[in-house]
Amino acid sequence: MSLRTLKLLTIIVPPVIIGGFEYIRHDFLLDELSMETGNLYITILTLFLSYLFASWMFHSIQRISARLSAEQAKRAVYEERERLAQELHDNIAQILFFLNVQLKKGRIQEARSAVSEIDHHLRQAIFNLRTNPEEGATFAARLGSWLEEWSGITGIAVEQRIEVPEDIVTTSAEVKLFAIIREAFTNIRKHSQADHASIELRVTEEGGRWNLSVMDNGIGLNEGDEPHSNRYGMSFMRKHAAELGGQLDVHTTPQGGTELTVSGPIQRRVTS
Repeated sequence: MSLRTLKLLTIIVPPVIIGGFEYIRHDFLLDELSMETGNLYITILTLFLSYLFASWMFHSIQRISARLSAEQAKRAVYEERERLAQELHDNIAQILFFLNVQLKKGRIQEARSAVSEIDHHLRQAIFNLRTNPEEGATFAARLGSWLEEWSGITGIAVEQRIEVPEDIVTTSAEVKLFAIIREAFTNIRKHSQADHASIELRVTEEGGRWNLSVMDNGIGLNEGDEPHSNRYGMSFMRKHAAELGGQLDVHTTPQGGTELTVSGPIQRRVTS
């Protein structure tokens, strides 16, 4: 049932109930019901029927809202998959070009590294595409599944601390936040030489902001590396962080690894 139909019913039903009862009372029940008794009955009847109608109507609106939210979430997943497909196409095309150059020069080790890079991209693409949008409905569940798969592929242990409500960010913001996380873990795999990584996503005590932290126990930033450069995909992550209204920072930890932090304001998903 559409919202327009519900609107028409909201307008029509109360007059029909009250007007119908008054018509029957005045034409057929004047001898049986006094004015006071009739007023009491119409009040009770109106209250009871209004309760039933309102309960049914809001239940219908909740079903419609839930269906729209599910369709919006599925659309966001499909849009992210389309973007992933484009990135996969571009990345593999570049790697294949590099592979061809290295083979012509007889650099077998570099060629093997290129083949390994293609294998990794394909494995992650298969994982992202083989899960139906209906599965792993919450952002935390989808993120947890992806991190487990990433850990299995790379052999790098991942410690997860994801403590966020389901409506912490909008669906479109989830796509951008996941893109930042994916790029951060791609950098860990490619550059850090780490065997352990951790991720923490939580809401501040004040409840007005979310904080993301991704850390590894690798070699950290090399001397002379600029956190603002494009070498580690900084521009890509900073762009998404800015779109989320957040700030991104990357630095070497005292223990020698690298830590990436992002903080942004909460934009809760509208629910019925």
